[in-house]
Amino acid sequence: MESEEKIVFAIIETGGKQYKVEEGESIFVEKLDVEAGDSYTFDRVLAVSTDAGFTVGAPTIEGATVTATVEKNGKSKKIYVIRYKSKKNEKKKQGHRQPYTKLKIEKINA
Repeated sequence: MESEEKIVFAIIETGGKQYKVEEGESIFVEKLDVEAGDSYTFDRVLAVSTDAGFTVGAPTIEGATVTATVEKNGKSKKIYVIRYKSKKNEKKKQGHRQPYTKLKIEKINA
């Protein structure tokens, strides 16, 4: 790709999920092993969209990276999982808070 093309968005893969990202955007992903304020680089870039067109990797685009800054690590709201068996007087209530990492997308290099 030529350097004069403007990159519109990219599709990255992390934590077994795919995310559509743009520069300046904040996203929540599965917890990464990094501290707040650190920089993180994604090398699993599946697709990139530019003004000129759309490029898809097989399975990834060689040399393409997405750089992000970690804003914070945290836990999402609590959800409750309830197991119940009728006529057996058997109930179980369990809470779960999924950990996440909030990222701010800085630069898409393709």
